[in-house]
Amino acid sequence: MSSDAAIRVRELSKCYQIYASPRDRLKQFFLPRLRRWNRMEERKYFHEFWALRGVTLDIAKGETVGIIGRNGSGKSTLLQMICGTLTPTSGTVETSGRIAALLELGAGFNPEFTGRENVYMSASLYGLGKEKIDERFEQIARFADIGDFIEEPVKTYSSGMYVRLAFAVIAHVDADILVIDEALSVGDAIFTQKCMRFIRAFQERGTLLFVSHDMNSVLNLCRTAVWLSHGEVCRIGAAKEISEAYLHYTLQEIYGEEASLVPVATAAKECEEHVMDLPAAIDYQSHVVAAGNIHNSHGWRTGAAEILDVRLEPLGGGQGGVFKGGEQVRMVIRARAEKRISRPILGFLVRDRLGQDLFGENTLPFTQINPRSIEPGREFQGEFIFRLPMLPNGQYAVMASVADGDLHSHIQHHWMHDALILTVSSSRVRWGLVGIPFEKVSLSS
Repeated sequence: MSSDAAIRVRELSKCYQIYASPRDRLKQFFLPRLRRWNRMEERKYFHEFWALRGVTLDIAKGETVGIIGRNGSGKSTLLQMICGTLTPTSGTVETSGRIAALLELGAGFNPEFTGRENVYMSASLYGLGKEKIDERFEQIARFADIGDFIEEPVKTYSSGMYVRLAFAVIAHVDADILVIDEALSVGDAIFTQKCMRFIRAFQERGTLLFVSHDMNSVLNLCRTAVWLSHGEVCRIGAAKEISEAYLHYTLQEIYGEEASLVPVATAAKECEEHVMDLPAAIDYQSHVVAAGNIHNSHGWRTGAAEILDVRLEPLGGGQGGVFKGGEQVRMVIRARAEKRISRPILGFLVRDRLGQDLFGENTLPFTQINPRSIEPGREFQGEFIFRLPMLPNGQYAVMASVADGDLHSHIQHHWMHDALILTVSSSRVRWGLVGIPFEKVSLSS
């Protein structure tokens, strides 16, 4: 195993024997032996279900990898075999260092034991001696923050309390590899933030495997993503690229035969060209350059409608395409109907370089009050007036879409990633993902 690899998986497969009835299980135990003894043709009394088949991947030390896929795609099976709690049917797994895992709710806990007893039992399974656990028990208890419940049997815990205690343990066992399987989704906001702070610190020294259905979490935490489908690796690549492809796939699965999403090709032209002629930011104010990117954008369409233009304009005059942040602006999305659109929706999302959604809006609030339809061949546009946030330095992509339907049931007829590129240059530090212009800042005593 390479010295810089934390996890090495080769041709990993897991097959389960599915029996129609307990009688068939009993037959499978006895009859094949009898048939072989009598030199008869062998027969199986089960059918095979391959939860994982031929998975090969390498994860380097210090890397954070997101694993995505639909329920039943093999994500949890893969993690269990990496952690050693499940034996593969074939293939090999090699790991380097101590693995701490939060695979499923209450995994590794005895429901009859108290929280304290489970802490000692679970930490000892990770290789910590009693003296080490004694030293760290108060830290674990503070991290879990479940109060006197730590002296109660865990069978009395809520799902959130299970996760609090389980995460508190894995956060204090000096792991080299951390595996988290969708467990944080049941925690409250305060505890989730605490866990995310720990994960951020852990990323600086360890390897993280993260499973989630929340693409924003994957984009926020991971540089690389692995997409599993029907037990096999569908794609491996940059988190943003794989997340966009997975979104396309899941929407097509939802629409079924109702609409066919055809990928839109991307021209081989890099967005970085928009950075070149930025105005010098010497007055400590932010400069935002908006550049149209329709011809280089990618996504999909059904053929029922097409986005023609996406632009950002200053509302009160000024140089078009250049903004400071904090002023009122107008986002305009223009489209054309190729087929009749009964309930048109135009919308946009502004995303950072990781693909995280920062803000956006659509025309539903207007069309719910003023319903209208668009006939084939007609052009229509959505207009959004808002105050531009004070964005930190970097590039931002505007996703635009045109759909037909309502909030709960709609079809995206044209979806464009990177339809507009915003490039922000400022010599003033901006705090957070999205800033706002403050009217007063003071200090008094």
